[in-house]
Amino acid sequence: MTREQLEHAIRAACDVVGDHEVYVFGSQSILGQFPEVPATLKMSAEADISPRHRLDRVEYLNTIGEDSPFHQAHGFYVHGLPITEAATLPAGWEERTVTVRANETSTGLCLEGHDLAASKLVAFRDKDREFVLTLLAEEFLSSTTLVERVWRLPVAQAERERMARWVHLSVQEL
Repeated sequence: MTREQLEHAIRAACDVVGDHEVYVFGSQSILGQFPEVPATLKMSAEADISPRHRLDRVEYLNTIGEDSPFHQAHGFYVHGLPITEAATLPAGWEERTVTVRANETSTGLCLEGHDLAASKLVAFRDKDREFVLTLLAEEFLSSTTLVERVWRLPVAQAERERMARWVHLSVQEL
């Protein structure tokens, strides 16, 4: 997905749910802060999006979801999910979102890179660790700030310790 495609997804999502703001919180939210990331970070065709004010309409996003006419026409799609149910995020993430104005009536509030990376480490899947490693290796993220965000996650202390240790060890190997 490109930054232009992300903006298109934001406009479409806002139109479908009748909301002027949406949260963008999956891997492609990185395009909000860093429009030009390595191609390996832009491989996903899906934008995880949640309405900000009209959460009662999140299921409407299925009309522009996977295998929809929208997906077939544009080559990317929106995965509509309530952000609070789909992502575990560090305290204060809302104040750090990156605003993407897709047009005069559609705004995407994308996760800030460190918040996104911390959320990816909660899932701790291979693809998520690779995503975070690439962000660290390409110096889009600071390991110090990432560890600070890990400590702000609403997860067990042992989980935060494991994630912080992984960041420290990974940075040493870069």
